[in-house]
Amino acid sequence: MLSALHIENIAVIEKLDIEFLSGFNVLTGETGAGKSIIIDALSAILGERTSRDIIRTGAERASVSAQFSNLSEKASALLADCGFAPDEDGVLIVRRDLYLDGKNSCRINGAPVTVSQLKAVGRNLIDIHGQHDGQKLLDEACHIDYLDRYCKNEELLSAYRKEYDQLRSVRGKINALLMDRQEKERKTEMLSFQISELKSAALKDGEEELLVERRELLKNAERISSGLGCAYALFYGDENQSGITTAIKEAEDVLSPLSKVGDRFRKLYEKAEELRYQAEDLASELRSSCENVDSSPDELQSIEERLDLIYRLKRKYGATISEMLQYLEKIEGELSSIETAEETIEHLKEQYKEDKARTLELAHTLHLARAAGASTLEKRIAAELSSLDMKNARFLIPVESEQTEKGAPALQQNGTDTVRFLITTNAGEAPKELNRVASGGELSRVMLALKNVLSSSDPVGTLIFDEVDAGVSGRAAGRVAAKLKEVSKNRQVLCVTHLAQIAACADSHFLIQKNEKGSRTYTEVTYLSFEERKKELARIIGGEVVTETTLMSAEELIKASNA
Repeated sequence: MLSALHIENIAVIEKLDIEFLSGFNVLTGETGAGKSIIIDALSAILGERTSRDIIRTGAERASVSAQFSNLSEKASALLADCGFAPDEDGVLIVRRDLYLDGKNSCRINGAPVTVSQLKAVGRNLIDIHGQHDGQKLLDEACHIDYLDRYCKNEELLSAYRKEYDQLRSVRGKINALLMDRQEKERKTEMLSFQISELKSAALKDGEEELLVERRELLKNAERISSGLGCAYALFYGDENQSGITTAIKEAEDVLSPLSKVGDRFRKLYEKAEELRYQAEDLASELRSSCENVDSSPDELQSIEERLDLIYRLKRKYGATISEMLQYLEKIEGELSSIETAEETIEHLKEQYKEDKARTLELAHTLHLARAAGASTLEKRIAAELSSLDMKNARFLIPVESEQTEKGAPALQQNGTDTVRFLITTNAGEAPKELNRVASGGELSRVMLALKNVLSSSDPVGTLIFDEVDAGVSGRAAGRVAAKLKEVSKNRQVLCVTHLAQIAACADSHFLIQKNEKGSRTYTEVTYLSFEERKKELARIIGGEVVTETTLMSAEELIKASNA
């Protein structure tokens, strides 16, 4: 259950601590006092989407933390599956910080978690029934989700959707291959031309770089030959002067006798000798390179033509030879697919037939589960509605299989079924859609009945009802109060209400008030004693003027509700 809630800097709440108790907790107060803000804060703890606008004016950060204790074994097991567990004292603390820059910080027992992880944990701790749930109840598209939740169809629905997605994928492949003959011929001709053009070019990866290098050599052959020859002459000399190697040899001869005088002079001689060897090797390389310089104009022309071909192909098929070769491989595969399309289509059709059979089988299993579940859900909701002062109400859940124009089952994301909630609130009237029959108060009771049935097997330890009394008054209000009291015997209930009948049934009553200090507005929450409860119920019953009569009425209501 939710044992403590701490809120900082959310809307008009600067700092607020509430310690909730087990059983039936109610929160009352004037409209605008901040009751909905507390619900919004709890929604943030559950990982729901929040806006930075919720942060109190002037604050940089808002914070909500909630402490949970006495978790059920089922809830603890589900939390363990999510990777979390209460501490050694059985306490789980969930915290979320919101910042003006839109960032979030979420923690569970001090460990950082993502918002999605927070949401996964939160759905095992608290179930909030807000006013928007009534709108979901009127949306027939949501009815199948309510029924699947009751039937616990999660695994079955997941298996069906996996097969359904596979079926759609195969159908997409078939449709992609089913092109008309003219389009097939056009594409075949285009791909064949491109493949022929690329293959006839006989491109090789790295070829362009080698051609560019060879072209530069041929274009500069004369200058290279002249330079190499001049360098060679400097090393070996000519008829007019001696070369570098001759000079080094003379130096070597001069140092030779000195090498015997000591190590210092021997090392100088050896360096001169090594230098002569290097000079002779370099001169030999220069001569060899000069002799191998080729200045063939024909080869240069051939290279220019080859590079021009590569350039033209690059403009059509890729920025590099490597990309063009990859493109060639791709279009060869495309052409092969087109040429073998008929064979592939036949194979895919067989696969589609097999996949469809499995999908239809799962859809039928879903249908049977829903039909069986709908029958029991109808009875349980009818019983709940009877206890909520709607004794003549009949609640029907037809589960109808949709069909195509040819009479075959129409496969959809949720199977083949259409599920609708129908109701009649008066004897002798035919059941109709909820939005055509139910009043606001009746819709609130239908939602309470449905929520009570659906949550009966859930591990959630805390149910929160935000103004479930909308449109309810008189005897019906007393029945709703009794139902909430009954639910609170098995789990903690928090209820925001404006009805005295509901507030009177509470085990714990909290008053939410808005006050001003200086120029700022603050929301405060007070746990009410018996006498304080009397005054608050008297205010709800009679308005601002509290009289002895309304106080007596409030006391009688509290005692009667808890008898």
